[in-house]
Amino acid sequence: MDAPANYRPMDDRGLRILLSSIADISDLLGADTQAWRIREVGDGNLNLVFIVEGADGAVVVKQALPYVRLVGESWPLPLERAWFEWTALQTQAAHAPRLVPALYHHDRELALTVMEYLHPHIIMRKGLIRGIEYPRFSADIAEFLAATLFHTSVLGGPVAEHKARIAAFAPNTALCRITEDLVFTDPYREAPLNRWTSPHLDGIAAAFRADAALKRAAQERKWQFMTAAEALIHGDLHTGSVMLTPHDTRVIDPEFAFVGPMAFDVGAVIGNLMLAYFAQSGHESGPGGRDRYREWILGEAAAVWAGFERRFLALWRDASAGDCLMSAHFAGGGEADLTLSRAAFMRRLFEDALGFGGLKMIRRILGLAHVEDLEAIASPAARARCERRALTLARELVLGHRGFSGMGDVLAAARAIETEVG
Repeated sequence: MDAPANYRPMDDRGLRILLSSIADISDLLGADTQAWRIREVGDGNLNLVFIVEGADGAVVVKQALPYVRLVGESWPLPLERAWFEWTALQTQAAHAPRLVPALYHHDRELALTVMEYLHPHIIMRKGLIRGIEYPRFSADIAEFLAATLFHTSVLGGPVAEHKARIAAFAPNTALCRITEDLVFTDPYREAPLNRWTSPHLDGIAAAFRADAALKRAAQERKWQFMTAAEALIHGDLHTGSVMLTPHDTRVIDPEFAFVGPMAFDVGAVIGNLMLAYFAQSGHESGPGGRDRYREWILGEAAAVWAGFERRFLALWRDASAGDCLMSAHFAGGGEADLTLSRAAFMRRLFEDALGFGGLKMIRRILGLAHVEDLEAIASPAARARCERRALTLARELVLGHRGFSGMGDVLAAARAIETEVG
């Protein structure tokens, strides 16, 4: 895949030259470029990430590579994904301003973004492995989900604006294709990049590949992912895309953004919290050592949904700019019907979120890209035990989403699996 003529992967020298030429950033870092400390810290699957620290401040520089970093040059990717990420961050900042990093600069040709250095924030996934509680997380992520999803839908804004947004993000096909393959298809077929804890999970991997009901459900969700243009979604909203402290939460890395199904983002958060829940026995110093923390994680999953539903409905009741299902359309006796429509909408969204969440859990155990929550468990046998439990719940979420009356049922199922599945 051809890169722009001026594109080059950044290094120490290139960054010093580039950033010193941008007045606002040079002022933030300090004039002595040789005093800047530059570290490449990218541990994700796709990009270069640098921390640049000067005498007066610090920034993060994220640059897209023209291939999947996890795999190498054999898997090319368009650099334009950096522009989609920048545009998504700007949109998210407009609706949830305190929940994304401050944005300083974007260079489209270099596929490079300069943004706020979040410190002492850490990736949430790492905090969950360490057993750290985050009092603000559930409320903050619920606000992020509700604000960004509502305001980028036809419930919160004009349909012309919504269709323009669809058109702007529609070309982000390469990143969508990654999701379409790795989440909805590859775990259910013989795919060369699939991997799992072998030989411990060989049997369950084969069983999932042969599970006709599960494969059909995954393909139905794939159809929904590919066709339901409901709102601008983050597209990869897991606990590795959240940086936080006990007092502050920020969402990062929306390069998979496009206009898709709202429930995909909600389900991704819930599914990743469930992965963290089942991973805890692999991180505790002795049996029951993290029982209280496990319960905290389950409580956060429930609070995310409850907070999201409450805030989304509040935005809906107060909205005046949307072009569908608005209060003004039902004035004069139709308010009860509108309330019923909204309840049905939220119920469908809840069921869809469980289905998407289960599929996100499966792909992180039987597909290409795994999660540190489980990968950091040194004993393959202990890791596989956690993974079997997670896969058991995941399948129930995908196939039985309509049978869960609410998050209380989901939590009860998780607790039962934790004690019953070996």
